[in-house]
This record gives sequence, structure tokens and C-alpha cells, in this order.
Amino acid sequence: MDTNRNAKPPPPAVDARPEADLVAGARAGEASAFEAIMRRNNRLLFRTARGVVPDDAEAQDVVQETYLRAFTSLDSFRGEAALSTWLARIAVNVALTVQRKKGRIVQLEVRLEDQESLAAETSQENVMSFRAPDGESPDAMAERGQVRVLLQAAVEQLPVIYRSVFILRAVEDMSVEETAYCLGVSSDVVKTRFLRARTMLRESLAEQVKPYLHSTFSFAGQRCDAVVSHVLAALHLRGMIRPH
Repeated sequence: MDTNRNAKPPPPAVDARPEADLVAGARAGEASAFEAIMRRNNRLLFRTARGVVPDDAEAQDVVQETYLRAFTSLDSFRGEAALSTWLARIAVNVALTVQRKKGRIVQLEVRLEDQESLAAETSQENVMSFRAPDGESPDAMAERGQVRVLLQAAVEQLPVIYRSVFILRAVEDMSVEETAYCLGVSSDVVKTRFLRARTMLRESLAEQVKPYLHSTFSFAGQRCDAVVSHVLAALHLRGMIRPH
């Protein structure tokens, strides 16, 4: 009896090359470099997109379009920011464009209420922590699905200007400066909106859900593979990947 008939294929080997080598490889048309960049950044870009668009399907489309835009303009990447941050900024712009085309006006720039409250609120930036308690791994906590679903639903209810900041800062652990770069706003605006987002969540969630934050908006398995396959196929059609 073939016990391996229904066995799952092994996960793809991790490409440990430094970022600069991957960028150089992608510029040279190496399929493995394109794939490694995508697998390293899929979750970040999916979460970034979900900060702007209303559902997972649209977010996956945004991720695919982000890679195509980025890979066709790699010469414009100068390394002034990390590749992941550069990609996340493109993802935000792609997501905003998608929303506008569908008649959903999303404005991430500074609003009057932001200007009025910067001085009063930014000093409270570190008032609330979303770190897991010592002794319990994020993977173990992620298995408590009901809490994860509850938290993700609460984050989804945040207005876009707060959800986009919250996902980048709290879920992806981006710095204030990286988040400001991605969203095209000032660091003070990021601090203010992050504080407000946490205040909104604090009002709707019990204290015990905080440790489960890092398991929300996951992007792996078939969806991750689908993005990689789609973008690689498109790059082949465009003649951007050199033949073996």
C-alpha cells in the first residue's frame, strides 16, 4: 500500500540570499529571485492591502498587481527604504486605486481632526502593548480560533484611515517612520491614528484577546502559492524571466 499517495508536497526550500542579491537576481530575470521576494513579502502585502480594501479576494488581487508593478519598475528601487517597505507603499497605492475605480473614496491624508489632536495625543503612543505574554508562543495562541476571529472582525470594523495604520504598526510591527512612508502621511499622524485605533479596539474587546494579534490576517498555503504562480506566469509572458 502506498502510504505516500495522499502526502502533502514538502514546502518550498527557503531562499536565504540577502535582499540585495535577490533584487539583483530579479533584475537579471531569475525566477527563483522573484519567487523568494514574493514568499518573503506575501503576508506583509496582503495585510497592507487589507488595511485599505474590504475583503480578502480584493486584497489578493492587490498583492498580485503590486508585484507586477514593482517587478516591472525594479530599476527605480534605490534601496533608500527596505524592499519590503517599498513594496508595501506600492500596495497601498494599488489598493487606493482599486477603491477609487469602484467608486469608494478613501482618503489617507491629514484631516482637520488629526491636526487638532496631534499635540494632545501623540505623547500616549506607547500606552498599550499588544505583545504576547511570556511562556506562550504565538503559534499556540493562534490555535484559539474564536479569539482570532473576534479580534480580526474588530479590526475590520475600524475606519480605513485607522485600520491601515493599525495593521502596519501593530500587526506587522512596522516602525512609525516606515508606516508613515507607506501611507504617505507624517509620523505624528501615524501616532495619532494608531492611538485612536487602539482606543476603539479597547472599547470593544476584552483584555484577554490582546495576545492573539499577530495571528490575524494570515496569508499562506494555497493563497500564497496562487500569488506566486500568477505573477511568475505574467512575468514569463512579458519576457522578464530568462530561460534556463
